[in-house]
Amino acid sequence: MLACNFPVAPGSGLTLEAIRQTMAAVTPVSTGTLPPMEGTDPTSTPVRIEQPFPIAESPGDTFEYTTRPGDTLEALARRFGLEPAQILTDSPLSANGYLPIGQELQIPNVLETMSPGGDLLPDGELVYSPTAMDFDLQSFVAFAGGYLSRHHETMEDDTVLSGAAIVQKVADENSVNPRLLLTLIEIRSAWVYGSPENADANEYPIGFRIPGRTGLYQELTVAATHLNRGYYGWRAGTLLETTSTDGGTVRWNPTLNAGSVGLLHLFALLSGSDRWMGAMVGPQGFPARYQTMFGDAWSRVEVAGPVLTPELEQPLLELPFQPGEFWSLTAGPHYAWTSGTPRGALDFSPITSEDPCAVSARWVTASAPGVVVRAGDNVLVLDLDGDGHESTGWVLLYYHLADDGLIAFGTRVATGDSLGHPSCEGGRATGKHVHLARRYNGEWLLADGPIPFVLSGWRVVADERNYYGSLVRGDEQVTSDSSGRQGSTIWR
Repeated sequence: MLACNFPVAPGSGLTLEAIRQTMAAVTPVSTGTLPPMEGTDPTSTPVRIEQPFPIAESPGDTFEYTTRPGDTLEALARRFGLEPAQILTDSPLSANGYLPIGQELQIPNVLETMSPGGDLLPDGELVYSPTAMDFDLQSFVAFAGGYLSRHHETMEDDTVLSGAAIVQKVADENSVNPRLLLTLIEIRSAWVYGSPENADANEYPIGFRIPGRTGLYQELTVAATHLNRGYYGWRAGTLLETTSTDGGTVRWNPTLNAGSVGLLHLFALLSGSDRWMGAMVGPQGFPARYQTMFGDAWSRVEVAGPVLTPELEQPLLELPFQPGEFWSLTAGPHYAWTSGTPRGALDFSPITSEDPCAVSARWVTASAPGVVVRAGDNVLVLDLDGDGHESTGWVLLYYHLADDGLIAFGTRVATGDSLGHPSCEGGRATGKHVHLARRYNGEWLLADGPIPFVLSGWRVVADERNYYGSLVRGDEQVTSDSSGRQGSTIWR
């Protein structure tokens, strides 16, 4: 199939069943005292923070819910377990777009059991958002002075990365906040501030223990996948509960925000259905540890503002190839990056007489003006607001570009400028193509969601199945086909 296969170890799945069968979770590591806050002297006495799980009062027969950034009517109805018409409000609610922030809703309580309520982590501290724009990960790790600052790992392409570079790579690839990843490493392995005696021999520093996926990069990638799975599943209302490795199931309180559910989903898998709450409570719990290491997350989010707003609109984007060329829509909406991310990507393949996996002579082009903020490993990230940060504003990700001919990091481009050649390079692919996805403020966006994906006037329409879908413009329609058959052809 001329469709994407993502960069995971061959033969290793990320399904819950695979995790159940292979994961031997370890209990969170206690380092005795909490590490110092970002920017402080790590030799000073740390401040201990008592942070209980913020359990909300029982809702009774009715939830009084205040809408949050990124809420949609369909997702709310799914999370509360009822029909959209049962959600009562003084003013009409949009059936398609993001809901106004701060609107008071009366929602009947039809749920029999659920987790406690109360937010643990802001949305902007789970995704790689503007709150982490100026965070210097390399300096933080070096200043902390733990084993992570001395750790190195050899990647599949034989490059050697430092511990800090691995965390940065996982943060960039998955768009997960690096502060969150560092806190997870410290809680699970004590590598950020400590130097455990068995650190060199620890192949599973997070504790997933999936055969064939050893080392910090692989473990942290699995963790980022599950953080995203919880976050975006809650955003869309498709993940309502988590079944942990011990077989217990937790239905998440519908008033929680997406960032909290992403965190809870991960720890329910790591700690079990009867111990996940313990990982959130007290001075050694995740929220307290996070605050001690990095200060008040909620204040940072208040300054940066919400990740998504109801007024958000996509800028003008063109199809990612030259006018007059014929390409095929080989895949409709599918995972933006890995299986934890939403169905936000499209695949386009040039129609040529070249061998299926030969690097094409055709060029992938910039869909909008911007600056190249990441280029390498067959990935190019184009920052449309031009500030040089992929954690702010609109960003386009192009994947499967050949290393040979890839435009340089830091280059400013105009719409239509050449970026690189479509190929089979990167992950596993059986036909040359380019994979294109969008992010805003670090959040991956659905291709067919509240912010429609529109390219040269063609709007994306998703199918129920992954990799299937259409582009529609007026009365015209192009339907995805992995073999590039007639009906999938599109041109500018």
